[in-house]
Amino acid sequence: MIRGIDAHIHLDMYEKLEAITILEELSAYKVEAVIAVSRHLLSCKETKSLRDAYPDRVFAAYGYHPEQELPSESEASELLVWMKEQASSMIAVGEIGLPYYLRKEAEEEGKTFDLAPYILWLDRLLEAAAQWGKPVVLHAVYEDAELVCDLLGKHGITKAHFHWFKGSPETVERMIRSGFYVSVTPDILYEEEIQNLVRRYPMELLMVETDGPWPFEGPFENQQTHPQMIHEVIQQIAKLHELTIEEAARILVNNTKLFYDIMTVE
Repeated sequence: MIRGIDAHIHLDMYEKLEAITILEELSAYKVEAVIAVSRHLLSCKETKSLRDAYPDRVFAAYGYHPEQELPSESEASELLVWMKEQASSMIAVGEIGLPYYLRKEAEEEGKTFDLAPYILWLDRLLEAAAQWGKPVVLHAVYEDAELVCDLLGKHGITKAHFHWFKGSPETVERMIRSGFYVSVTPDILYEEEIQNLVRRYPMELLMVETDGPWPFEGPFENQQTHPQMIHEVIQQIAKLHELTIEEAARILVNNTKLFYDIMTVE
């Protein structure tokens, strides 16, 4: 079986026993490691506990997911202080970004949505990432990605990973020119939009992910999202880029290790 790395998963959102079972099964499913992202301070601490228990399998990123209410000033300060304390062991700042879906939901309900405070909060997180010399894991799709690219430029951040990305051809070209990475989920098997993105995006800037425990459709209907699903993602990427599965897997694993500067135990 080909080998892979799940470049984006929310381990803390699984039941604790489920998360432990998944981590214990990684070797059997030829998954070398997972990049575990976080949503807020409690999430960061839960991710850290899993990372401490499985240091050769879990590489932890700490951040604040944008698709939720903003933290209070005291909460924001507490999170940033805690993250600074973990800077030597965290591999990235993430998941961070802008609330595209939260904003669209509010607009559909006829409510006003003030994006400005979210931009300011993201700006603070990016400033911290730049100070700590850490890559960033981003939730930024469609028109939000342009704003985020501007902020990355402002802070001189070149190592940016846009997970489950969707956007305009112009934004895609901008991201490619900037050398930003994107990761692909199991929906590549049934979503034409993602297939077209992968055809266009250079292999050397691609990674694979599950975004677990987010559920998927198509051949994954009613299945618990598990890192093993990345193997079918790799196979589809290989097909779209006209590579052998083995060659695609090798490139995707190496991309992830290079971006996050990690070593794994095979």
